Amino acid sequence: MRVIPVIDLKGGVAVHAVRGERERYRPVRSRIAAGSDPVELTRAVRDRFGLDELYVADLDAIAGGAGNAEVVAAVAAEAHAMVDAGTSTARAVARVLDLGAARVIVGTESLPGVEAFRALRAALPDAPLVVSLDLRAGRVLSPDPALAAAGAADALARLVDAGAREAIVLDLARVGSGEGPDVDLLAGGGVRDASDLRALADAGAAGALVATALHGGAIAVGEVRALV
Repeated sequence: MRVIPVIDLKGGVAVHAVRGERERYRPVRSRIAAGSDPVELTRAVRDRFGLDELYVADLDAIAGGAGNAEVVAAVAAEAHAMVDAGTSTARAVARVLDLGAARVIVGTESLPGVEAFRALRAALPDAPLVVSLDLRAGRVLSPDPALAAAGAADALARLVDAGAREAIVLDLARVGSGEGPDVDLLAGGGVRDASDLRALADAGAAGALVATALHGGAIAVGEVRALV
């Protein structure tokens, strides 16, 4: 199973995401690294847990701002980073790849619709794109009313038909909540400990995004290595 640490960027620092309420995010406080510097946190999870794959969410870029390009590039130099920077066009994908990203996340929160993804895949047939099915309490987040009204499984099926080859399912209402992931839906967010990771693996998940449980010490090094 892939255990993938998460770095959420806001204002140039790594922040602690809680339930998708981004205006309330504060700098990360970690037991495995001092401060909230994204590069130091990346090195800490890589060196301590042996994890060199990383999920990076540039929250400023997702919100339509300038983003944290220099920080993303610095983090990508330390690990194989999949990056969500609110990208939905070929030009935006190219910019993220130029920063050193190994994969580019295309989140439904930013995607105009299924046909926009189909066009993106047609324009970039070999690009390392990963769809993120963004949910809030099980409901699809999308500016496209049709996609937003679809159930999670149906929305994902439409995106697969449009060319999605790899997908993340993420429920923002659970992120940082300590409530545990939605194992039935295979939706990430809120992983508490290694038992949650095992439950996701048993349910068929290829990997899981984890942040708080790593930085807070709820998941030990040996548990991560046993799963990986």
